Amino acid sequence: MKPEPQPEAFLPGLGNSPSFALIPVQKLTRDQAIQELARLAKTIAYHDQRYFQDDQPEISDADYDALALRNRQIEAQFPDLRREDSPSKRIGAPVAKGFKKVKHRVPMLSLENAFTPEDVANFYDRIRRFLSLDHDEAIDCVAEPKIDGLSAALHYQNGRLRLAATRGDGSEGEDITENVKTIGDVPVILSGDHIPESLEIRGEIYMSRSAFFQLNQQRQAEGEPEFANPRNAAAGSVRQLDPSVSAKRPLSFFAYYYDTLSGDHTLTHADCLDNLRKWGFSVNPEIKLCQTEADLTNFYADINSHRSELAYDIDGVVYKVNNLTWQKRLGSVGRTPRYALAHKFEAEKAETILESINIQVGRTGVLTPVAHLKPITVGGVVVSRATLHNADEIARKDVRIGDHVMVQRAGDVIPQVVSVIAAKRPATAVPFTFPTACPVCGGEVSEIPDEVARRCLNGLQCPAQAVERLKHFVSRDAFDIEGLGARNIESFFDEGLVRTPVDIFTLEHRDQKMPTPLRRKDGWGIQSAVNLFNAIDKRRTISLDRFIYALGIPQIGNITAKLLAKHYGTYDRLMQAMHDAQIIGSEALYDLLNLDGIGQNMAQDLLAFFHDPHNITLLKDLKTQLTIPEFILESRQDTALSGKTVVFTGTLEKMSRVEAKATAERLGAKVAGSVSKKTDYVIIGADAGSKAKSAQDLGVTILNEDEWIQMTK
Repeated sequence: MKPEPQPEAFLPGLGNSPSFALIPVQKLTRDQAIQELARLAKTIAYHDQRYFQDDQPEISDADYDALALRNRQIEAQFPDLRREDSPSKRIGAPVAKGFKKVKHRVPMLSLENAFTPEDVANFYDRIRRFLSLDHDEAIDCVAEPKIDGLSAALHYQNGRLRLAATRGDGSEGEDITENVKTIGDVPVILSGDHIPESLEIRGEIYMSRSAFFQLNQQRQAEGEPEFANPRNAAAGSVRQLDPSVSAKRPLSFFAYYYDTLSGDHTLTHADCLDNLRKWGFSVNPEIKLCQTEADLTNFYADINSHRSELAYDIDGVVYKVNNLTWQKRLGSVGRTPRYALAHKFEAEKAETILESINIQVGRTGVLTPVAHLKPITVGGVVVSRATLHNADEIARKDVRIGDHVMVQRAGDVIPQVVSVIAAKRPATAVPFTFPTACPVCGGEVSEIPDEVARRCLNGLQCPAQAVERLKHFVSRDAFDIEGLGARNIESFFDEGLVRTPVDIFTLEHRDQKMPTPLRRKDGWGIQSAVNLFNAIDKRRTISLDRFIYALGIPQIGNITAKLLAKHYGTYDRLMQAMHDAQIIGSEALYDLLNLDGIGQNMAQDLLAFFHDPHNITLLKDLKTQLTIPEFILESRQDTALSGKTVVFTGTLEKMSRVEAKATAERLGAKVAGSVSKKTDYVIIGADAGSKAKSAQDLGVTILNEDEWIQMTK
């Protein structure tokens, strides 16, 4: 079987992916955002595994941060499209084989990244809004160098080290206890007074630069492969199955946080760090308590100016709210705590030559120009392609083939051309002419109203669009058919073997009658063909939410697909509802529009898809090949609010609306924007409006702010 293509180091996951992967976030359509979030989830998961599990990262931290940043920016612009497997809900990668799994009592969260002073200012603003603080109220923060190492959690019982674990995927890590005991900075028995009975220490395992160089010299002399950088060396050393190997590696540990079950009354993060020092841990000496945003800015600039003089690698600065009571109230959103921020150092830029411009056609027909560059190293990664976004951007920057250009990796998922160095422009360079016909099918190209993009209007008659829709159908969050990746889809499409989703499930039957069956084609054999057919058969039963997502309906991501599956329950009820909702004023249409998370535009795309005769035929043919059981969503039963629907109205005085909503969701409730007969509680504040009256008319339970706070306790 042909191997799956791996994401490219310089352009992760792009390959022949949809061209909207190159479009700036603010210019993405909802349909493009759906596909881009799917691509990012797959790409980031791959690099998580290479970094956290294999200790062999293929891209730099700046490149990874750019991927994560683009994912967060798209989710911020389209919050209802956030995927169940979103990188913002996940940390790291599943644990590797060979180590016992350890479930973290408290998840090991990741940090939100900041790249500009404006990001830091927004961090402060969000805290003030969440906690309802005055604009001039001081927010003390502790600033810490962000060590480029391996996060670990150390568990102590009665002052003795009992367990050490890696971060893993944030919920579950690897047991590295015996290896950690060999690190000199980690006390096996704690010293000092007032040590909590049950204590969890968190920190970073790292290797100093001098130790790293000595280790590589030793490995070179012994004929062993050298480590790429100190972080890789530290991670690889601590994850040796033989602790005696770890003992020979010069590892170090900085502690930066602790958590207890009881017996600790520390009020500030700075005091926590003092306690860690007293108990025998090494705490970074560069850490500083800052009382203003200006203090943080000065700390960042100072540490950045002399970071080359530090004994260890850092990739930024971490800011943490000093007040622990505020930390608890702020809590977390997704995988990131609201009370902390990682201010990363600026990514590198480089100069190179633009050798050609290629036009890519995506799943929805959007044409995106891609610059092919003379290969250049940016931040340790080879870059040979970069986005030019769209025709307007090419004209605005006056980018021409042969130009010397500046390329950067900051703030976007792939390299981008920042500017042209006009002084070096060759005399032969001429303005670029954007095509007026599709470069793939020759179809008409039209400008999209209210957008800068240009689109091929040939739809599924355009091979580029058709093949990308098939790739979406078999993608990870859809049918996820093993062995039917992008490369094989393209090959089968070109050969005419698979042109529609139905063709996938009839492939084995048709293959038996072909002059040249799959097992005799180049790159295939009997076993690989059997494996593919078995993988297809395993997906003949699929959950309703995955099926809906696989259809590639514009604006319908996997979260919305799950919402629809949960609401309608079965394939037949969904189809009947979509049929009935075509009638304006129908109860089915009213029901669809009142689903939380379904807006007018999204409903229009849904109904348009289920009104198209071609799609109706496709759905009927697919149904003959598939089993789609009733959808049952497992719900939380942890608290009295689990599964309840609540609505807030009016001005709350003791907490912000954001904090109240976060509290409700943390306790398992669903927060709605309007009152209906399905609402369980309406919480009213000052100047409550029509929602309070609607609650009275419907007989919904009404709570004031004090009653709500008491319930949440």
